[in-house]
Amino acid sequence: MIDRGRLLRYGRDQLSAWLPALLMVLFALGTWWLVRSAPHIVDAAGDARVSPEPDYFMRDFSVRTFEPNGRLKSELTGVHGRHFPADDTLEVTQPRMRSYDTQGHPTVATARRGISNADASEIKLYGDALVVRDPVAKASGEVIPRLEFRGEFLHAFVDEQRVSSDQPVELRRGSDVFTGDVFDYSDKSGVANLQGRVRGTLLPKGKAPGQDPS
Repeated sequence: MIDRGRLLRYGRDQLSAWLPALLMVLFALGTWWLVRSAPHIVDAAGDARVSPEPDYFMRDFSVRTFEPNGRLKSELTGVHGRHFPADDTLEVTQPRMRSYDTQGHPTVATARRGISNADASEIKLYGDALVVRDPVAKASGEVIPRLEFRGEFLHAFVDEQRVSSDQPVELRRGSDVFTGDVFDYSDKSGVANLQGRVRGTLLPKGKAPGQDPS
């Protein structure tokens, strides 16, 4: 005949022995469920971070960047500004960029619309784009004439002191005028590279544009 009390004690002992293992199995199943569910939450957050919509707006603003030694490197102003987090760019209405080389000589860029990268080291100018560098006097006494670049699109690289475009551009150096379909100019080398249908008008010194060069 089966002793019920002994059987119950045996059952309790077996349950006590197996209970930790059962809890571990339940914990593992819960962890597996969380791991399967988590990627959907992360993906949703990731989609929000790379939203193509602007995350903040500015009005009548000014953004300045400085060198590590505190020297002002550039200043960007605009009527309206929209920041896009997807590529960390700033779209500006009526931008005006003033940048300075290591000697403090300013270069001014304006347009109807501009797109600047995060640190304002480069800006794309659209619509009536104009980049101007005033005359520069070298230590030797030589004066580099005023430079103007005009076009519907100009790409200015502040750190490289370079301006380029894959669209027609007009270059003015003092009283001389050049045009080309593709353009690249480096202020460090002083060399302008014009390609495509290139034309140039060279005036003798002392002659103003529109005067008879003869």
